[in-house]
Amino acid sequence: MKPKIYSYWRSSAAFRVRIALNLKGIGHEIIPIHLVNNGGEQLTEGYSKKNPNHLVPLWEDGQNSIHQSLAIIEYLEEIQAEPPLLPKTPIDRAWVRSIAMDIAVDIHPISNLRVLRYLIKTVGANNETKEIWYQHWIKLGLTSLEKQLSTDPRVGRFAFGDQPGLIDICLVPQLFNALSSKMDMSPYPRLMSIFDECMKLPAFIDASWEKQVDAEGPNPSK
Repeated sequence: MKPKIYSYWRSSAAFRVRIALNLKGIGHEIIPIHLVNNGGEQLTEGYSKKNPNHLVPLWEDGQNSIHQSLAIIEYLEEIQAEPPLLPKTPIDRAWVRSIAMDIAVDIHPISNLRVLRYLIKTVGANNETKEIWYQHWIKLGLTSLEKQLSTDPRVGRFAFGDQPGLIDICLVPQLFNALSSKMDMSPYPRLMSIFDECMKLPAFIDASWEKQVDAEGPNPSK
């Protein structure tokens, strides 16, 4: 049986894992979990038993399951070394992980669906205030990434050299979100150059929003 990935078409975290699986060429089955319909399928009793944090993605392979996208991706790296998603040397691996965490740990969590929903339903923010919140944190994060990736000699066609890896896996979904919100991307030429290189590859194309079985919208970069 193929391993399963519980996913939502617009989930940045699930998007990361889909890219990693495609780059590794690991066969898998997508199980859609709609994060909005009926109050959110991630909150149902059945899914809650599988993943008590009520998030996607969730990797399930027989009796084993892993949640959190970066943990899943590191697991994939450990069980299938080729093609590598991390560099060879400890210092370069640490640098790549630090940039990936800038995205997955610092930028994404404070602007994801459940945070924005809380701002509106509980805090009482209107849509304009929500958008100000969203764009503030995205811009702050992307500005930092642009500076780091514009000055580091390790950057090539991709965020580390000339092969896609962990940073690219995290960056592309975050830029999908920014493009979807109609942000001005002109301040981020290095990020968009890396994005464009990634989106030439089938692994990224096939993992993108419009290619998912539960897709409800287009690729915002087109």
